[in-house]
Amino acid sequence: MSSLTVFSPSGVYPRPPSLRLAVRRLRGLGFDAALDESALARAQRFAGDDDTRLAAIHRVAQQAPSIAMPSCGGYGLTPLLGRLDWKLLARSVEKGTRWVGHSDFTAVQTGLLAHTGAASWAGPMGYDFGRNDEDGGVDEVTGGCFAEAMGGELEAVGFRTEAGFDGLSVRGLLWGGNLSMLCSLLGTPHWPTVKGGVLFVEDVNEHPYRVERMLLQLVQAGVLARQKALLIGAVSAWRASKLDRGYTLKTVVKRLRSMTKLPILTGLPFGHVQPKVTMPVGRRVQLLVDGRNVLIGW
Repeated sequence: MSSLTVFSPSGVYPRPPSLRLAVRRLRGLGFDAALDESALARAQRFAGDDDTRLAAIHRVAQQAPSIAMPSCGGYGLTPLLGRLDWKLLARSVEKGTRWVGHSDFTAVQTGLLAHTGAASWAGPMGYDFGRNDEDGGVDEVTGGCFAEAMGGELEAVGFRTEAGFDGLSVRGLLWGGNLSMLCSLLGTPHWPTVKGGVLFVEDVNEHPYRVERMLLQLVQAGVLARQKALLIGAVSAWRASKLDRGYTLKTVVKRLRSMTKLPILTGLPFGHVQPKVTMPVGRRVQLLVDGRNVLIGW
């Protein structure tokens, strides 16, 4: 049975009972799941002060469970990046630890890739498994895809995209995550230089105009010009404005496509939504498009 530790490196987990529910559900999927000793710590909006959260990350890395899963995102990792022992995290990966998450955890995944080249996994976090049944619980795709990926059974994920990319076939390093976090790392030592990659992005609570601004930052910094494809996941939980007058994420994608020849595929089921897939970060993949069907294999 694979050991799995749920820890809290970022924001405070708001509902302790639901995190315990998440552990029970993860055990139901066959994992030997447990909470880290400071998983429910609180300090203002954070899961404990900086030292507490940093110690949690390093403690999990030293224990090297099969799977290391943050409880939730929010904010809290950026102040820790300069103090993280990246070699310690990389050694845990060498021992078999799969660091899995999204949202604020993008900072660790991106930094790990930049500093050590070690791979991690984009996937669900504790809060995904702690959803009340009244709110939909855990869907079969999210839970099943995660379990198969962690068991080594999953070798590809697929989704439907817009027409116009039939026959596309590229190979490259799969990397990315939360768009806001990625842009916050640009120009820092925690930014990986990836050429010929397949970049994926998602975000939450960000209006499309803010998403456009961040994507244009990647265009103007030359990041997108060095990639082979851009995959856009869920951009969720934003509020339309009376000033939009039809301006949506589709507008953003259309404008971006007019500025670059890079294939931009929408529809990736990943982000602050369910269902969400689990896929590797920092591993080479092959992306194939057949009609409107996209397959990412590794």
